[in-house]
Amino acid sequence: MTPQPAESPRVNKWIVALSVMLPTFIEVMDTSVVNVSLPHIQGSMNAGVDEVTWVLTSYLVSNAIIIPITGWLASVFGRKRYLIFSLLLFTASSILCGAAPSLSILIIARVLQGLGGGGLQPLSQAILLETFPRREHGMAMAVFGMGVVMAPIIGPVVGGWITDEWSWRWVFYINLPVGALAVLMTTLFIHDPAYIKREVFRIDRWGLFLLALGLGALQIVLDKGEREDWLQSNFILILSITAALALTLFIIVELYTEHPVVDLRIFRDRSFSAGTLIMFLGFFCLFGSFVLLPLYAQQLMGYTAFWAGLVLGPGGISSFLVMPLAGILMRKGIKPWVLLMIGLCTSSYALLMMSNFNLQADFYSLALQLMLTSRWSEWATHPEFSTS
Repeated sequence: MTPQPAESPRVNKWIVALSVMLPTFIEVMDTSVVNVSLPHIQGSMNAGVDEVTWVLTSYLVSNAIIIPITGWLASVFGRKRYLIFSLLLFTASSILCGAAPSLSILIIARVLQGLGGGGLQPLSQAILLETFPRREHGMAMAVFGMGVVMAPIIGPVVGGWITDEWSWRWVFYINLPVGALAVLMTTLFIHDPAYIKREVFRIDRWGLFLLALGLGALQIVLDKGEREDWLQSNFILILSITAALALTLFIIVELYTEHPVVDLRIFRDRSFSAGTLIMFLGFFCLFGSFVLLPLYAQQLMGYTAFWAGLVLGPGGISSFLVMPLAGILMRKGIKPWVLLMIGLCTSSYALLMMSNFNLQADFYSLALQLMLTSRWSEWATHPEFSTS
């Protein structure tokens, strides 16, 4: 007999969309909600600025390690089981973050949180695209993107208010009810399709090891380098050599192994390579401003955490408005590269203005520059542009 599909056709596609948006929402929100709490964490943990930023970067590095193997893990354990496991790990490590007695424990908990959160976006997008018919993929991804863009709007404001009224620890504790709801909705409404079979194939262990070693060593170099006077320190020198060798060997291994953890051959496509480079450089600047502006506003301008969050909030609002506008303009016949160039030029101008900030800068100047910086990212990552 022909096996019946595992996914029930009676589950409304928009309920499925909401179910997969929720995990992604809390994962994206967690990359921004902590930013405004950094000065409070720094004071509570008696840490320097370069040390407290590990709270952010450790999360992002563990994200970068887990994302490439998300597909393999989903095929081994099943997509639904792996999604539930990721949610449980993310939620449990959030509680550990809030209860952390020291900075080292907090960083370890953030690494675990990043490992749990890393698979949420890829899994959610795969489930969403599978649920909607192909002709509705653009609409589904646009709605999904608009929902996710709300996270950077709400995150800093909510995080700032919670930090001021309660404590920075509650910034992590609020993930508990949201995570529990996400687990419940995933359990009820998400099902693995019939064609997905759990099978174990050889994973590129050396590639995964070299990726983790290289990124980990590079992260320590970038975080500790200035304090240790860069290559004047034997510690930094050894880690720099380790990072360079590990990442070089990683590239070699991935090009010749049968089942690479990251298929680098895709970079033969010039459009993909150029887009990836633009995204890397753009988000390098964008995330830098997300980290520096809250510290600048609170430590130098005397803002509370809530008002520092309001500085970041308009950037998310501009992204929320520009994403559907980009889709409309492209359907009107505007070339994607034209929108991308406009966005990059606008972002470059805003970053130039940010370089001239001083202690006389007012709230509107800070918020306006971040709104302009955020705009390019939505044009560059719009689903219709990514498939052009």
